[in-house]
This record gives sequence, structure tokens and C-alpha cells, in this order.
Amino acid sequence: MKTDSSTAIVQPGGRPASTPLARAATPIDLARWMIWPAVLFTIVFFVVPLITMVLVSFWVRSGGTLVPDWTVQNYVKFFTRDYLLTALRNSIEVTLLTTALSVLLAYPLAYILAFHVPERWQKIVLVLAVLPFWTSYVVRSYSWLLVIGDNGILNKLLLDLGLVSEPLRLAYTRSATVLGFVHFFVMLLTLTIYANLIQISPSYLKAAQDLGASTIRVIWHVILPLSLPGIAVGAFLTFVITIGDYVTPQILGGNTEVLMPQAIMLQIVRTADLPMAATLSLVLMTFVMGVYLIFQRYLKMDRV
Repeated sequence: MKTDSSTAIVQPGGRPASTPLARAATPIDLARWMIWPAVLFTIVFFVVPLITMVLVSFWVRSGGTLVPDWTVQNYVKFFTRDYLLTALRNSIEVTLLTTALSVLLAYPLAYILAFHVPERWQKIVLVLAVLPFWTSYVVRSYSWLLVIGDNGILNKLLLDLGLVSEPLRLAYTRSATVLGFVHFFVMLLTLTIYANLIQISPSYLKAAQDLGASTIRVIWHVILPLSLPGIAVGAFLTFVITIGDYVTPQILGGNTEVLMPQAIMLQIVRTADLPMAATLSLVLMTFVMGVYLIFQRYLKMDRV
């Protein structure tokens, strides 16, 4: 006898039996409810602050209070004040230099770790590479002052060797800022690139070698193109953290040149001009978003 598929199956006692369809719907509903905490967290701690910052950027500060005049004068001020444009240019230059140096130093380290260090030792080397991240970021920045300061280890060594007659000005310069950044990001980039290199199939390398390619040609034509996604991810992370960092430029760079994070803090601490600080923050965030779109389009970050 044929039964109607829409008829519910009833267990003894009058209770409807759970069908496979009902059982399958339960995990879906559970997953849907589990998403809401993440959505709520994103709305409260990202969407609402972002909307607030956008709105405040169109306000003005008058008489110590915020007035919602809905004007674009803050943006006009940014593009007409040379010191603010200089702060953005300084941030871009320092960030690009830091990213380039970090990639150039990290790639050989990642290559050696992935292809020349025995597999049984790689985990130990990775732990040693992660050790610098266990030290406070502020402590590492101040530690560099003990090395490159006027009375630091490096200057004392140069004076004792008679190589210089007076201490070199190494601290509180752009070079000191870049040095502090590179010291931190080389290991981060090394881990990112290494994670991409170990995914390259050894058969690709053997095939290239069987076709007569030298080691340099294998690296240039096989390994490097396949590792570009890892380089892109690491470089973008370096770019984002560097351009928004306030601690390292303040400690190692001093006040010799102002970067965008310092310019934003000056608007808050010295003048309490929150609308202008919000404007500078949005300009910086817009620039970072543009860089992200470029990286995503040309270097295919989603392949990592």
C-alpha cells in the first residue's frame, strides 16, 4: 500500500516520531543562532564606532563642545594644511620602507627554513622565531634605545674602537623607527611566507630541475610566483600595523617628524579636537582600504 509522504509517523503513545527532515533542520537552526553573538559583537564594537566616527568627522569643535554643524571643513583643512599632508606622506614612506625591508629579510629566512632545515628541527626553529612576540612591544622599543642611544652600546663600542670621535645620532630618527618596525615584522613575515612555502609540492621543483633549470631559475620561476600570496598577506599585515602604530614612532622616532598616528593623538591630547581626529582617522583608513584592494586584486591573497 502506498503511503502519503506528507503523513506524519506516529509512535505508540500518540507522539509524532522525528523525521530525518526535522533532525536535519536542528543543526541549521543552531548554527543560525550561534552566528548572532558574532553579529552583535561586530555591530557594537565595529559598525557603531565606525558610524559614530564618520558622523563626528562632519562636526566642529566650538567653545570646548562638539557642534553638529554638518560641514566638510575638517576635510578641507586636512587637504590645505601642509603639516597634515606631510604627516600622511611620512607615514606612507616609513611604512613602505619597513614593508620592503621586512620582505627582503624575511623571504631568505623563510626559504632556508622551509627547504634547507630538516623537518624534525623546523618546529624548534619556529618556536625560536615566535619568542620575540612574547616580549612586550613597548619593552622591545625601549630596548633599542639602550643599543642606539647617544650613550648606548653601539655608540660606546664605536668610541672605544676609535671609529668615531663623538656619538652618532642614531636614536630619535626615521632610521630608528624603521629599525624598530623591521625587528618586529621580519619574524611575522617569515612565518607567513614559510606557511605558504611548505604548501608548494616538491614535484614542481623536481620537474623544473629535470628540465635543466638551475637553483636560481627554480626559485625565480617556480617558488617565487607560487609564494606570492604568502608575501602579499605578510606585507599587507606589516603595512596595516605599521601605518597605524603610535608607540614605535613615538619612542624611537621622538618628535623629529610627525606621522599620522601622532598627528591624530595631537588633535586629541593638545586641542581636544575630536572631529579633526576622526577626519584624520578616516583618511588613514580609506588609504589602507585602497591598499587592501590593490593587494587583493593583483596578488590574490585569497589563495593562501
